Amino acid sequence: MLSSIGIPGLILILTIALVIFGPKKLPEIGKAAGETLKEFKNSARDLSDDTKEQPAKSENK
Repeated sequence: MLSSIGIPGLILILTIALVIFGPKKLPEIGKAAGETLKEFKNSARDLSDDTKEQPAKSENK
């Protein structure tokens, strides 16, 4: 996905984000996005683990 953007496109996106949000707000936005992504991955992993355990519990009955 990221490889289809290319370096010039990535630089353009970062430059526009810097102009819109400013240098003080940009790290806060990045941190919030990272925490949100981490929480989403953990939730998806937990849901996947629950669905894998479900059939194993049914077979024991």
